[in-house]
Amino acid sequence: MRDRDQDGRARNARPRDAYGRPLPHGAAGVPTMPDDLSMPPGAAVAEAQRLLDADRPFHAHEVLEAVWKSAPDEERELWRGLAQVAVGLTHVRRGNTKGARALLNRAADRIEPFAPAPYGLDVAGVARDARRLAERIEGEGLEPAADLGIRLTG
Repeated sequence: MRDRDQDGRARNARPRDAYGRPLPHGAAGVPTMPDDLSMPPGAAVAEAQRLLDADRPFHAHEVLEAVWKSAPDEERELWRGLAQVAVGLTHVRRGNTKGARALLNRAADRIEPFAPAPYGLDVAGVARDARRLAERIEGEGLEPAADLGIRLTG
């Protein structure tokens, strides 16, 4: 059964590890983003990149997802795709190469139509690098600790 907040909404109150995997109640986890996170897109891009640079792709996904949920209709698929890139990187770190390949390719398909993109995003570069990483995983496999090399801005 999922944890619920005082209004009855589903919330996962379990602590999480650095890659977002739930830990047992009472375990020491890594702080996650608040459920009501709200940031302007430019700040979210900077924060997501900071988290990616710190090898926290799950947390970067949470930041990008927050923007996706509040973005204007014409930008929603861009933010959804960027969040999927971060989830793909999370799957790499968790050792799920099949899921990582699928998400990275799906994300690249989703964001490519937005090039050139607002907020200093390098959509063409992110799509290219996501596809390259997916190909690298397909061709030679990938150690979970390998350099992932995704930059959101040019």
